[in-house]
Amino acid sequence: MNFIENQRSVWTYLTDTDKPIVLYGMGDGADKVLREFEKLNISPYGVMASDDFVRGQSFHGFTVKKLSDFESELSDFTIALCFASQLPDVMEHIRAIAEKHDLVVPSVPVFGDNIFNKQFYNKYEAEINEAYSLLSDEQSRKVYAEIIRFQYTGDLSCLKACETDKDEAFGSILKLGENESYLDLGAYNGDTIDEFLSYTNGRYSSITAFEPNKKSFDKLKQHCADMENISLWQLGSYSENTQLNFNTKSGRNCAITDDGVPIQVAKADTILCGKRITYAKLDVEGAEKETFVGMQNTLRLFRPKLNVAAYHRSEDIFSLILQLRNINPEYRFYLRHHPYIPHWDTNLYCV
Repeated sequence: MNFIENQRSVWTYLTDTDKPIVLYGMGDGADKVLREFEKLNISPYGVMASDDFVRGQSFHGFTVKKLSDFESELSDFTIALCFASQLPDVMEHIRAIAEKHDLVVPSVPVFGDNIFNKQFYNKYEAEINEAYSLLSDEQSRKVYAEIIRFQYTGDLSCLKACETDKDEAFGSILKLGENESYLDLGAYNGDTIDEFLSYTNGRYSSITAFEPNKKSFDKLKQHCADMENISLWQLGSYSENTQLNFNTKSGRNCAITDDGVPIQVAKADTILCGKRITYAKLDVEGAEKETFVGMQNTLRLFRPKLNVAAYHRSEDIFSLILQLRNINPEYRFYLRHHPYIPHWDTNLYCV
């Protein structure tokens, strides 16, 4: 199946357009978009932010302006969205702008350097189609196709076309019971433990949680202080037991980096020591592939239900499915996209 047939890459569109290009956003996403612009010899016209964030600041040499400023200056222009949000009012505002103006979302990965362009699609087309063939229901296939198209075209409508809320995934796929042994990899401050408990009526057999960031881990300990049968580890999950550098200033997005604070990482199998796990959540900021390697004994022996972030790297949407299939071919694979712009909170559910 050719998911991008008759579609134009967002990068091709931005290269060829005669319209001035205005970047919307001034964070890490905008930095990455500008780096790709430089490679493609694309010259942006300016940078905008939401009205409440415009205070005369500059970004990469551009004075940050409001949308209304560009509307006064230009008769027509293209907006390249460069930030992420799951806040309903922010997403509604973005879609309202898209109804008035030409707005695209150049897709840059949270981690890694692979841009989802024509060359990337051609390189991995066989894997993309193989992973699609392994999906277990029609909604998963719809999500998969729309997310592939979104990453390629930057068309915001692809996201709205395939989104569902988390209640549907927990209710129809995971179906958690009241005697689960839960492994939370990337537990942050305990919010995903709370999510787990909300679907199990507050009952469980055991909880094991990893969180590498010390500040977040301290909050996690405080949050879970009165809970029983819970084991908390200040660790990152990985394919081996070693020490790696983390950018600990990023809070929830604490991730492995070339420089930063040294933090211990471990294979989940090492910490579990053969303990049976029935449900695991992985949101490990781009280290999902390595984490699967480090918990392959658990995956093979117990086939726990899985809730996996599948959006950190451009290849995650297909490579994680194929990796899991090779570890345990008994898994059934489901894909869901929950409300978010861009395609963050696209999760792989496995049972």
